[in-house]
Amino acid sequence: MSGEPVAVEARDLSRRYGAVWALRECTFALPANRVVALVGANGAGKSTLLSIIAGTLAATGGTVSVHGRPVVRGGSVDGGSRVAILAQDKPLYRDFTVSDMLRFGRSTNRVWDQRRALSWLERFAVPLDRRCGKLSGGQRAQVALAVALGSRPAVLLLDEPLANLDPLARVEVTGELLAEAADDDMTVVLSTHIVAELSGVGDHLLLLDAGRPVLIGDVEELLDSHVRLTGPRADQPPGPGTVVQAQHTGRQSTFVLRRPAAPAAHAVVAPGWTARPITLDELILTHLRASAAAPHEREAAA
Repeated sequence: MSGEPVAVEARDLSRRYGAVWALRECTFALPANRVVALVGANGAGKSTLLSIIAGTLAATGGTVSVHGRPVVRGGSVDGGSRVAILAQDKPLYRDFTVSDMLRFGRSTNRVWDQRRALSWLERFAVPLDRRCGKLSGGQRAQVALAVALGSRPAVLLLDEPLANLDPLARVEVTGELLAEAADDDMTVVLSTHIVAELSGVGDHLLLLDAGRPVLIGDVEELLDSHVRLTGPRADQPPGPGTVVQAQHTGRQSTFVLRRPAAPAAHAVVAPGWTARPITLDELILTHLRASAAAPHEREAAA
């Protein structure tokens, strides 16, 4: 991410509920004008993190800033760094028509772009005169997205926003969000816990596990830097790199390596070994398994 402008930056960000840490020592920087996939299992801290970035929840410790301005409870200090959040329940007034919701958005936001909100609804053929309570789950999600986009945020936070959409609609909506981010200087942070839905969801990844960042970076660069090596039983892989995961049988070993230099797809391996790139699903699951194993390994070493 060297040289890219930063949209959201956190330093040692933490949040505790009683004795339970929802976030702990989160330090990361998210690039501007990108779609960031915020990934983690249920309870990983995704919703808590989004709420702190939006200014609707106070952190227990650490700091977070949006476009260089510190976030405080109630929103960003700088009005030019507006943050909008769309929560999982996608709050809409059931008796309001879609047009009523747009008028509500206009009256409750200091900045409002009616054309942008209408354009989003037209793309997905959502009727303006229908009451929100009569819309399908997917249509309600589109109305909530239209209201969020109409406020022209610098950072748009989406907490599991695609759950009510069918797979084809998810792909289409994600593509449109990518276009919005590119055309309007907007950063989108989109959270999900469903690994199978990640294909095409974002071009940057922030992986959380138990309230801590596990993996951060450009999706393509992360995929290029990882390789799966399979060969005869061995204690160490036949080449340089950090071992993320190792699996062994009586005669065979498989290593997932992270290599910081040349793309992993072009890795040179020893005779009897094969190398192949890994998928995004495999990348995420491998790092989550490694993160889960790490505390047990520390206990064993103590």
